[in-house]
Amino acid sequence: MEKIPLLSEMMAQGETPEVLFWVGCAGSFDQRAQKVSRAFAKILNHVGVKFAILGTEETCTGDPAKRAGNEFLFQMLAMQNIEVLNAYEIKNIVTTCPHCFNTLKNEYPSLGGNYNVIHHAQYLQQLLDAGRLAIEGGEFKGKKITYHDSCYLGRANGIYEAPRMLMEKLDAELVEMKRCKTNGLCCGAGGAQMFKEAEKGNKEINIERTEDIIESGATVVAAACPFCNTMLTDGIKNADKEEQIAVLDIAEIIAIGKGL
Repeated sequence: MEKIPLLSEMMAQGETPEVLFWVGCAGSFDQRAQKVSRAFAKILNHVGVKFAILGTEETCTGDPAKRAGNEFLFQMLAMQNIEVLNAYEIKNIVTTCPHCFNTLKNEYPSLGGNYNVIHHAQYLQQLLDAGRLAIEGGEFKGKKITYHDSCYLGRANGIYEAPRMLMEKLDAELVEMKRCKTNGLCCGAGGAQMFKEAEKGNKEINIERTEDIIESGATVVAAACPFCNTMLTDGIKNADKEEQIAVLDIAEIIAIGKGL
């Protein structure tokens, strides 16, 4: 794995990155999400994007705290991040997490943090449109792939087409679940639900969503969110379908297809 430059080191050498890759808590500390961070970094290196990360200067965006109702903690975390980002005069941020994306893009401006924030699905599509990224089907050629819409990417920010356009370039068959796009179903992790025990009910949301996946007949589920990835993976395990259905982030699918 190539060395990923720290923003502090890059700036010290008088250089500025094209984009700051905001790794996020999941992408930094969750073993499964770390694979997504690596896959995305490999793609950026492969196509020659000059990027950097904050490293230990990055802290949680405060999304889980805010969604759980702790506005005070959210503002403390946000102000800390804004101070760092503004000191470096950062303009462009790309992140693999829709929760980080939504918070940085929509919640930070009112606190003095104004940046051009983009989710990696959009960024990869931009690289594709600019001719910098070529997508190869590789082992996904001819397979049935379904895409799960993350709430914070889809309904909260209206991003539906970018991830699908990337998947369509794989020469795979893109099949939609009955609940998709504006009518998509949450994986069950949002609103800080990821970090608490389930409330009373007759079925877990991720089990319900897994049933949609199985019904679609897809052998690959493309996700674009670390929370969705966890919840869908758990659902697939629960259904005993691990051998038949793979849950992968769009960055991983592109990296694998390119043999990176």
